[in-house]
Amino acid sequence: MPYMFVSTQIRLENGPTNVGDEFSDPVVMNYLGARKTTMLGNNFSEYHVDDPPRLVLDKLEKIGFRVVSMTGVGQTLVWCLHKEME
Repeated sequence: MPYMFVSTQIRLENGPTNVGDEFSDPVVMNYLGARKTTMLGNNFSEYHVDDPPRLVLDKLEKIGFRVVSMTGVGQTLVWCLHKEME
């Protein structure tokens, strides 16, 4: 999957960091050390890591991902990353 989103709450900028949804590449999620969770009341799963976003972005850059855009949505920070297809 060439695109992925990374997000965190502004008040939690030291972690945890959301790194994917239930359809994310399991190899990348394993590399990040992410755990898959389903919050009570949600009908979808998300992957989370305890690392702050800066460390997650550094790890993703090492495997070829680049930040395409970043924005704030309410109290949430969101980064969109892209990896060129091999």
